[in-house]
Amino acid sequence: MITAQNLSRNYGNFVAVDGVSFQIAKGSIVGLLGHNGAGKTTIMKMLTGYLEPSAGDVQIDGINVAENRVAVQHKIGYLPENSPIYPEMTVCEYLEYVAELRDIPEEKRRSAIVQAISRTQLTEKATEQISKLSRGYKQRVGVAQAVLHEPEILVLDEPTNGLDPAQIIEMRKLIQDLSAHSTVILSTHILQEVNAICDRVLIISRGKLVLDSSLADLSAANAILLESDKNSKEVEALIGSASFVKNVIPATSNGGHRYLTKIEISAGSVSDDASADISKMLIERGGRLFSLRKEEKSLESVFREVSH
Repeated sequence: MITAQNLSRNYGNFVAVDGVSFQIAKGSIVGLLGHNGAGKTTIMKMLTGYLEPSAGDVQIDGINVAENRVAVQHKIGYLPENSPIYPEMTVCEYLEYVAELRDIPEEKRRSAIVQAISRTQLTEKATEQISKLSRGYKQRVGVAQAVLHEPEILVLDEPTNGLDPAQIIEMRKLIQDLSAHSTVILSTHILQEVNAICDRVLIISRGKLVLDSSLADLSAANAILLESDKNSKEVEALIGSASFVKNVIPATSNGGHRYLTKIEISAGSVSDDASADISKMLIERGGRLFSLRKEEKSLESVFREVSH
């Protein structure tokens, strides 16, 4: 379990991260989403112990990261936005160097390197000089060093940044494969990355956490569009007392006594059940139903709403 509590970081008078709190359960794939400069990288650095918070704290399995940095970093694999790989080394030489830095016992290094290379599909490039690799393969080398010590948590900062479309697809698949063994936290400013990889999203705007939601909850319908012969006041009089109705938005007229009304349903209500109840209540009370459909919010529309 990862717990961030009232996490803040100041640079002089500038507040980069402002009172951010969240919990991440084991086995999750969580996307930290926000515009460039929103505070994502600063949060990543505090989660991994490479930057101390100005206030608040991060705990991993109950261990304070700032107070036990070395111990906690054995649990974490970290891919910074600009991975510090050495272009003059081969892939194997670089991973040998990282294994030594991470104090992986000498008798276990070879098997650790072979496994990291295999998991990141670098076998054919293992003896090549890093400077000769494509951007996509260099990013794989960065991921390989992050998983070298078999961490419980993978923290990936903009892992698809600068990759071409084919490389992005390959990196997404790689991250999904790695998530079978590790909790994954990735930062990105690209909405499609979160939709394609993550099961939960944390949206950061101007250093604040403005949304924490599962992708399933975001995609669930939270409003119903009703086309009937009743205007908004009449619809509200007919169904407004129902427990699942949160709000009735004034109708627009489609002409010929046809009105389109938006009915917001309360959190936790099942939209299919609400639709059936609305239809039944309208018809039983003399209304004519022309159409009824769910309005689903996309991650893009939610992002626009909360990060303006």
